[in-house]
Parts: sequence; C-alpha cells; structure tokens
Amino acid sequence: MRALAWHGKHDVRVDTVDDPEILNPRDAIIKITSTAICGSDLHLYDGYIPTMQSGDILGHEFMGEVVEIGSKSTLKKGQRVVVPFTISCGSCYHCGKHQYSACDNGLPADNQDIAMSLYGQPMSGLFGYSHMTGGYSGGQAEYVRVPFSDVGPIVVPDGVPDEKVLFLSDILPTGWMAAENAQIEPGDTVAVWGCGPVGLFAVQSAFLMGAERVIAIDHFPRRLELAKKFGAETINFEETSTYEALMEMTGGIGPDACIDSVGLEAHGFFIDNVIDQIKASTFLGTDRPHSIRQAILACRKGGRVSMPAVYGGFVDKFPLGAFMQKGLTLKTGQTHVQHYMPGLLNAIMEEKIDTTFLISHTLPLENAPDGYRMFHDKQNEVTKVVLKPGLERVEIDV
Repeated sequence: MRALAWHGKHDVRVDTVDDPEILNPRDAIIKITSTAICGSDLHLYDGYIPTMQSGDILGHEFMGEVVEIGSKSTLKKGQRVVVPFTISCGSCYHCGKHQYSACDNGLPADNQDIAMSLYGQPMSGLFGYSHMTGGYSGGQAEYVRVPFSDVGPIVVPDGVPDEKVLFLSDILPTGWMAAENAQIEPGDTVAVWGCGPVGLFAVQSAFLMGAERVIAIDHFPRRLELAKKFGAETINFEETSTYEALMEMTGGIGPDACIDSVGLEAHGFFIDNVIDQIKASTFLGTDRPHSIRQAILACRKGGRVSMPAVYGGFVDKFPLGAFMQKGLTLKTGQTHVQHYMPGLLNAIMEEKIDTTFLISHTLPLENAPDGYRMFHDKQNEVTKVVLKPGLERVEIDV
C-alpha cells in the first residue's frame, strides 16, 4: 500500500509499504477514505517529538471503511467509521472512568519505559505519533490496523460526507474538552490563544457552553477572520500587546478562563520566546511555552486555565508564583476522544456544530509532502489539509 512515512526533520515521503494485518482478535483493518494533517503533526515534521524512527507512518486523524475484522471486533465489514487518535482498551481503571487517553493498556509494554522515564507513568497509545506513544502506524495511508476496534471507532450514518465527521477523530473533541476544562459559566469571558483548528473549535465550543464573550488571539488574519465568524472578538498580537488588550477589554480584571491552543512551538518576537527558541535550537530546552505563560499572567484571579496544546518535555521560567498567588486552576491532558464522540456526532447531525468551514485544501495522499510544506509554511492561507488515498498526484505550487 501507499503511506506517508517520516524520514527526518522536514522529510516526509509517500512510500510503498506492507499492508497491515490482523494481529489481535479485537483488531480491524480500515480502508482510509479521508485523513487529515494535524497541527501536532507539524511538531513531528519539525523534529520536536523524540523517539521517531525513519519509516514511521504518520497520521492520527482518519476515517474509512471496515474491510477486515478480528474475531472479537464488534464492527462489521462495510461500515464507515471515524477512528479516535487515542488507542484505549476500554476495560482498565482509567477507561472505566472514561479517561481514555490515560489507558494503561493502549501502550505496548515494550514502549512503556520511554514514557515512564519522561512522564513518570505510561500514557495511552496514539496513532502515528512516535514510539514513545506505541510506535503504531498512522492513518495517512491507504489502510490502517486499528487495535481495540470494539472500543474506539464510531460508526457514521450512510450519506454523511466524510468532511462533516472526519474531525471527530481528534480536533473537534479536543476543542470541546478544552472548553469543558475551562469550566465555563454563563456570562464568562474566555480568551483563546491560537486560532488553529483546535483553537477555532474551542471558540465555537465556548459559545455553546454559555460564554458571553470569547476573545481569540493570533497573528494570522484569515484565522482571526474565521474566529470572528463565530462571534469572537480578536487580538492580533503582532499589532498590539496581548496582555494590555485583555486588561482593557475586561476592565482590568482579566478573562474568567484562558485556553492555550498553541503549545510548544509558540510564535512571536517576544523576549521570553526568543530565549526559548535559542534554548531549543541548542538542546538546552525542549518547548517554547510563551502562550501558557501569557495565559497565566492574563487570567483573572481565581480563574481557570485550560491547556489542550501539546507540550513534549520541560519548560523554563514557568510562572508558578503567579499561578499560586492568583489561585488559578489548570486542567490539561490528551483528549478522551471516545468519551466525546457520540455526543459530538449528534451535535453535527443536528447542525449545532459546523466542521467543514475549516478545510482549506483537499489533496491526493500522493501529495501529502506538499500538504505538510503548505501547512507548515503558509499558515494564514492553509487552515486544514485533508488527504484522499487513491487519487493520482497533482502538480501544485507550494
């Protein structure tokens, strides 16, 4: 089959690789009909996430048709399914609490030592996202093996376009959980750092949860315009001081809740961010946490901070004193996708949530390297790239 493989920093290629096979009774094989490039895939593309190996198949946002099942799978051949990016067993202590991204059994035993040394405990397995999260082949391919297929995939009704439901795999539940973790109350003012896919879904979700005002922060004009379409007020951090603007917009109090949707590759010419970039480039640090620092300093006293953004290792100059003195609450974590999928599918079917607005480009899988370059280099114009297996490569200007 054809699949997108990682070969190093800024080096991804569509290779011919072996087809996946059923390895365990709960497995299923999915023929991919749509798969997307996620913002967190760019962390792999930029070489920030450790334990990647040349030839690893990328992709954790995908859906398709069931073509083969193990003896204990509850799926049926021919069903259309969206697959969550977290690989969870459904029966361990954490899955019993619907904390699927904390599953004890999704990560193979051979890979648990890596996570134990970095994070103290193993995490759930993830598709296409390094050997630290299991080394599973991802879904930017023609076919993929799905472990625990009786727990993860959700069946999609016939006649519903892929584009309406594809993002149930990750970014829609992630944006929703980000807003939920912010513990939004009616009348709240919520600030969202980053108007990428997760940030835009967090904006949409915050309004649905009762926020009176949402303030979206970014520097890409098109992304800020998308946030405005949902009713958000906006701050372009290249044109104004984010902190000062937030204080002015909230009467000096600060937002009730702040959501960091940026993560370890924060942008902007700020002194702390410049120092972080130097440290990262010289291996003296791993992450650039400018946005979470800013969220903590801007949030009102007694407020809530939600952090759906990906961070990979250690951060410098974390404002722990401000966090404590202001009495803030921070909630974070990988998304418990399986918990949110049924409710969000219903919301899509009832047209309470729109997802298709996000897609800016649809390309053949064979053009996946072009898609990565576009998403990486043209973030104002490129908001989401969806890849379609089985189509011939086209020539595009990147």
